[in-house]
Amino acid sequence: MLFARTAPNPPDPGPAVSSSPRVRIAPSPTGTVHLGLARTSLFNWAYARGRGGKFLLRIEDTDRERSTVESERAILEGLAWLGLDWDEGPDVGGPHAPYHQSQRIDRHRAVAARLLEEGKAYRCFCKPEELAAMREEQMAGKRKLAYDGRFRDLDPTEAERRAEGGEAFTLRFRVPEGETRIADLARGEVVFDHAEVEDWVMVRQDGNPTYNFVVVCDDADMEITHVLRGEEHLVNTPKQLLLYIALGLEAPSFGHLPLMLGKDKKKLSKRSGDVSLDDYRNQGYPRLAILNFLALQGWALDGEHDLFTLEELVEKFDVADVAKAGAVFDIDKFQWMAGEYLRQETPAELAAHCAPFVASAGLMTADELEERGDWFVEVVRGEQERIRLYSELPGRIEHYFGPDDEVAYDPKAEKGARKREGRVETLLAYLEWLKGRTDLAEPAALGEATKTWIEERGAKIPELFQPLRCALTGMGGGRDLFEIIALLGAERTFARIEHGARRLG
Repeated sequence: MLFARTAPNPPDPGPAVSSSPRVRIAPSPTGTVHLGLARTSLFNWAYARGRGGKFLLRIEDTDRERSTVESERAILEGLAWLGLDWDEGPDVGGPHAPYHQSQRIDRHRAVAARLLEEGKAYRCFCKPEELAAMREEQMAGKRKLAYDGRFRDLDPTEAERRAEGGEAFTLRFRVPEGETRIADLARGEVVFDHAEVEDWVMVRQDGNPTYNFVVVCDDADMEITHVLRGEEHLVNTPKQLLLYIALGLEAPSFGHLPLMLGKDKKKLSKRSGDVSLDDYRNQGYPRLAILNFLALQGWALDGEHDLFTLEELVEKFDVADVAKAGAVFDIDKFQWMAGEYLRQETPAELAAHCAPFVASAGLMTADELEERGDWFVEVVRGEQERIRLYSELPGRIEHYFGPDDEVAYDPKAEKGARKREGRVETLLAYLEWLKGRTDLAEPAALGEATKTWIEERGAKIPELFQPLRCALTGMGGGRDLFEIIALLGAERTFARIEHGARRLG
């Protein structure tokens, strides 16, 4: 029978912590990678890498109703895409396997039996309706909502008899009197009065352990030395520290990271915008920009530079430098940063990153992107200074595709072109002049020759350039006109000018 008082004492839940830092990230596989998880993973990874330590990944899948294989796969793939490699984990193995919490259940039950045997835990036979009535009474009296300890002093022999009789029970941790002082690495000293910590449930009636219990067992087994996690877990820390003490184990150092806040200064959630790593990955944010921006959510390199490399983060990161106040998620700054990183790429790198978005928009197939690779790189090069996200490229280059007599004209661009007197005559005259030239694939030479042609006509540059750009692209601005002509080629350029002259006339 589970938790029998006669169960033999198992060994301690883990050896003493090692001298080099060992940190972990322990996500529940119940969704995709939340930005908060990504930020916490990044800080743990940087802390380990900067100190010659180990970074572990453990899957906390004891919530069987919500945990899914698909979610686990998405979490591992998302963190791997960010480049946060782990030294031990469910996919790479390691000396502290298994790395799925659900596979460690026998270990958890043995530790629970030991605590029960030593009187550091006790059986609680409260029925759900009794707990509900207790809460209603406390609410009516405006008292703190907490378990009242009604089975705390039940004679162990009587508790054993009731359990053997088949009566359902939970296992609660016996919180001692006193206070817990936490030397938090990020927040400084935090004090908890034990009077504010109820005798919490270690094991549910169905025999499944709870988070606060198993996380200590697993962290101890895996020799975790530093637990860096979100501020929302601070309330769990006294429960976990008391459990370490009860087990006679050295506790890890704790550091609680500030909340990530929306512009409304409330915890970042779907109400205030996208919160999943996949949201930003699918929108075309560069990977390094995501990492850089996440690092700024509660930490700064030197207070002067917003842009820095992963190498600089690893070298400089210290949890002691993490801010206490919540970090406001500034989407405008994020987009600016994305553009800065995008412009650091070579045109070929940028083209490779933009290609999936171009294919998804239906502008080019994967085969066409490969066949016309050099042409596509040149198309991308001209837009590199004008886009911030990979996903913005299709909208900037769609004028290169589709029938030449169906170019979509921006209303403002068309209105501006129509204001130019003599636009039709100028376009048609320029078209005849172009047809006699052989340098349409040489932007610099064609540009100089065109300016000379305009001067000889006694005209001004905007009288040609504005209607010409509208005819070629449908836009009011963009890259050099003669680079566009080179990319379109002679036949398509002539067709678009002819169509433009008719439409603008």
